[in-house]
Amino acid sequence: MSRRQRKDEGSGPGQERWLVTYADLITLLMIFFIMMYSMSHVDANKFRALAESLSITLGGGGSAGVELSTSPSGPSIIGQGNPLETNSNPGQAIGQENNQAGDSQAGGNLDVETMTIEHIKAKLDAFASENNIQTMLVSSIEERGLVVSIQDTLLFASGSAEITPGARNILKKISGVLSASPNYIKIEGHTDNLPINTVRFPSNWELSVLRATNVLHILAKEGGIDPKRLSATGYGEYRPRADNKTEAGRSSNRRVDLVILRSKYDPVEPGPYNIFSTP
Repeated sequence: MSRRQRKDEGSGPGQERWLVTYADLITLLMIFFIMMYSMSHVDANKFRALAESLSITLGGGGSAGVELSTSPSGPSIIGQGNPLETNSNPGQAIGQENNQAGDSQAGGNLDVETMTIEHIKAKLDAFASENNIQTMLVSSIEERGLVVSIQDTLLFASGSAEITPGARNILKKISGVLSASPNYIKIEGHTDNLPINTVRFPSNWELSVLRATNVLHILAKEGGIDPKRLSATGYGEYRPRADNKTEAGRSSNRRVDLVILRSKYDPVEPGPYNIFSTP
């Protein structure tokens, strides 16, 4: 067989099929980059249709399953571009604007409430300073609201739950300040960890509860605060704020806290029974 004949046999059309595969790959890459370039301007429906079409073409055989709500590299592309093109529900956009306006209004109310709490705290601090009881009547602003801590020696005799006559006048003054706010008020009784075992107080639980309840009665009956705003709780020795190993710590733990709750906690408070409600 001649050399020319052998050369012709090795150069048939089947030897250049790799060019077809290479051309297809280049075409698919070009389509891919064009799609990526135009992705920021496509709406959700078109993007989903394109993704499903590519999945079927590339051998997926079904839906591409592309998640439009999240993006691994940042915010969803659905949130970009013209909102009129990407939002298929105009009412949803209006609702979102109303929610944002409501949040702004709630923030304004919170600012006003914070100012009121700070105003009440300033009055109570001034009252404590004027009467030289600032170490026994201490107020602080916490996440749940304004906490007014009153040491037991300012209100009761040792081991007793009866409020002293001088303490009644102090509680009346405090009531006059607290009545300016419509917020709920929790009265919390606390003791140290020294055990008590009497006929009236079998444990510190009973002592702390009765002390809180007696303070509540003064605030409601003599202080003029609406009883619907008040509640009493006894924690006994189990919510200390200082170490009970020292006398100073035990003295700090024997207290009654008046907690003026922020209004955001109103929904978790039990509401008054409505006689017109159906069971």
